[in-house]
Amino acid sequence: MQPLPRITVEVPVLAVGSAPSDYEGLGTYVNALRSPQGLHLTLLHIGILADFAQDVADWTKGTTTAGDAVRHTAGWLQELPVLDGFTGTSEQLIVLGGGGISGLEVDVPGRVHDFRESLVQGLHDLLDRLLVDNVDDFILSSPALGYRYPHWVPHVAVGRPLSRERGPRTIAPLTVAFGPSRIRNGRFLPAPD
Repeated sequence: MQPLPRITVEVPVLAVGSAPSDYEGLGTYVNALRSPQGLHLTLLHIGILADFAQDVADWTKGTTTAGDAVRHTAGWLQELPVLDGFTGTSEQLIVLGGGGISGLEVDVPGRVHDFRESLVQGLHDLLDRLLVDNVDDFILSSPALGYRYPHWVPHVAVGRPLSRERGPRTIAPLTVAFGPSRIRNGRFLPAPD
């Protein structure tokens, strides 16, 4: 049985550096360097839609059903504006999560931060419409959303750290080009009514 897909709003990585060798050079810092195809920067993580919807239904004690949460969330995602492509820079690798992932920390233009803020505000508004009280508490405690920290660090996950060293590692500056925003696994969202 195939696992259910995770839904995110992301921007795809089009290029890292000026030549493929720039990205391949990260292999000196990272184990199991990910293929450059499929690299992305996540702007908003929803998680598995059915799990998110169940989190909403549980939080509201059934006032909002999981089915209503799926329908409204899918509609909201499908109506999101698109962020145009942009270029960022990276000068360090950071360790993410429990220490199992290395990522390029990316300095992105202000409009990307503004877009990200608009997504978070939109998520707040959606949760208000879904009758979720204490929205901030819900966001930080929903297993589907998976947020542990309110501060967003733009990054591109590239592999596993070579060592258990937790601090950032300085690298030669790299330009990272991103395409327009998209909904990852959007094809799995239910069709609008």
